[in-house]
Amino acid sequence: MKTYSAKASEIEKKWILVDAEDLVLGRMAAEVANRLRGKHKPTYTPHMDCGDNVIIINAEKVKLTGRKMEKKTYFWHTGYPGGIKSRTAAKVLAGKRPEAIVKKAVQRMIPKGPLGRQQVSNLKVYIGAEHPHEAQKPEILDIAAMNSKNKRSSLRG
Repeated sequence: MKTYSAKASEIEKKWILVDAEDLVLGRMAAEVANRLRGKHKPTYTPHMDCGDNVIIINAEKVKLTGRKMEKKTYFWHTGYPGGIKSRTAAKVLAGKRPEAIVKKAVQRMIPKGPLGRQQVSNLKVYIGAEHPHEAQKPEILDIAAMNSKNKRSSLRG
């Protein structure tokens, strides 16, 4: 039996729509990362971009479990001596780019390198329920229905 290796001409990409409202960030990001890489397909080939295009809407309504909203910190460096900066997840979600928290969570679950950067470029994250990709007819992926732990009600955090 030979191992199957997909060719670029055989790869079929779909468009998937994920509504992030009340979804747990890490669980959603793990599923989206698998879809971007193509690991959900039987024709998965590690060195080819065989994943789907993913659209995430309502990114600002994502939930974090436990005390991550106050404790989780994002760091960056300005490039100047002593220029390390930080911001908590609550400040990022309340700021002007709350979709960055979702994009960063997915990006960090994909391997680094040229192929990983190409796969991350297939991710589109939007604030609110509107997106400009209606012409692609995306299929809706209900991550909340996959496992009861994937969704958090407003009472639990």
